[in-house]
Amino acid sequence: MAQELDVFVKQAAAKRVLLVGDLILDRYVYGDAERISPEAPVPVLRVVDRSDAVGGSGNVAACLKALGVDPVVCGVVGTDASGQRLKTLLTDAGALCDHVLEVSDRPTITKTRFVGLAQHRHRQQLMRVDEEATVPLSDADRQKISKIAVSAVSQVDAVCIEDYDKGVVTSELVKAVVEAATRSGTMVLVDPARLSDYSRYKNATVFTPNRAELAMVVGRTSTALDEIAGDAEALRKKLGAKAIVVTLDREGAVIVEEGESWVHVPTRPRSVYDNTGAGDAVLAMLATAIVGGATMPQAVKLANIAGGLEVEKFGCVPITADEVLAELRLESSNRRGKLRSVDELVNELKLRRDRGETVVFTNGCFDILHAGHVDFLSRCRQEGSLLVVGLNSDASVKQQNKGDDRPINGELDRAAVLGGLASVDYVTLFDEDTPLNLIQKVCPDVLAKGEDWADRGVVGRDFVTGQGGTVKLIPLLSGRSTTSVMEKIRTSLEQSALDA
Repeated sequence: MAQELDVFVKQAAAKRVLLVGDLILDRYVYGDAERISPEAPVPVLRVVDRSDAVGGSGNVAACLKALGVDPVVCGVVGTDASGQRLKTLLTDAGALCDHVLEVSDRPTITKTRFVGLAQHRHRQQLMRVDEEATVPLSDADRQKISKIAVSAVSQVDAVCIEDYDKGVVTSELVKAVVEAATRSGTMVLVDPARLSDYSRYKNATVFTPNRAELAMVVGRTSTALDEIAGDAEALRKKLGAKAIVVTLDREGAVIVEEGESWVHVPTRPRSVYDNTGAGDAVLAMLATAIVGGATMPQAVKLANIAGGLEVEKFGCVPITADEVLAELRLESSNRRGKLRSVDELVNELKLRRDRGETVVFTNGCFDILHAGHVDFLSRCRQEGSLLVVGLNSDASVKQQNKGDDRPINGELDRAAVLGGLASVDYVTLFDEDTPLNLIQKVCPDVLAKGEDWADRGVVGRDFVTGQGGTVKLIPLLSGRSTTSVMEKIRTSLEQSALDA
């Protein structure tokens, strides 16, 4: 499945998508919030940084470009500094801005977020200030933007409409775009605004409301998947759409398509840091996959991944094609268990490091797993994001002079038992008498060994510290070791023989 979906992302490269909607400039003011104002019970923000980013439909354009698609942007900005800044940001992101209309009777929509930095690094939004005019465009400007949008439809492979209900997306605009798209055989995807009436989007091809937006437009809240699918199907017929994709956060998405049974596409639950931009990421990935040749369920599978990656980030940060493909490969690998060849392991660790994860490495024979092992591995795992266990192969154990009867359990059995522990993320075998070669390939951020190695010299210490990593000596449970377990077994057997 991963390789199949990989193809659709790659096939979308250099395709063109028209993005119609409300353009917004997102401004961020970062500061340390260390005290409360003596003038009022509010935090005082000491500014340490500022940044600007594309928001609204502009973020969809940035997401499309990050996925390898060429976005053509159609929207409205004011004849002000913010408008020029937004166009520059869009151009820098790789979007074509020839279809952006400048108007003099309204400001560029600008959202300024004041963000406190707890302990100088953990971001928490304190307040948002909006500068906008949401009244409808003048008659002349409505005609201009419709003409501009229609002129671009024949030049693209798909059309996305991202509506924030700021006055740009109207029934007249959508009708003109849909009619032009129908003539050219082009799909129109709509991420609707939070409205109770979707009539302005009538006859668009695909809709992507979330659970709350669907409830608002159908007039009731449904929780069961079949009920959600029923509501979505009724809405699809009413709008004359080909498909509706209802995004359901942790539950993935439900798809209703004309002539097909409804489908639930699950997703992996995420740690949500910031919901901002998740809908934009979903729309961009959905359009990218479709122009790449994916079916709707395949496209939604990819869109789930993009939306999930987005909520793990702060603010609107475009999700790249490489991130989506890396996530696909990781999901595929996770279904195979935890044992990896060294080459497989190195490739997967690169993907996870790119996501900011920290690699902990330890090694051992782990012949007869006991409470000391379990406690030790759990403590190792606490030192980073994931734990790799280098496991002595049977040949390597023989080199340890532990006795002719060791290992008791074969290498694959030992690997399977280790793989059953929640604290262990990966297991890989090595044949040498020491793990030095393996450590040099894994290049761990943290090398963990038992505290009994304090005076023996930890193998790989110089390499790891030389690469900027650290070495951690982990406390051990006293009296627990495979050797002591073996001694108890031998003693018990000898005693049984004597008693007989």
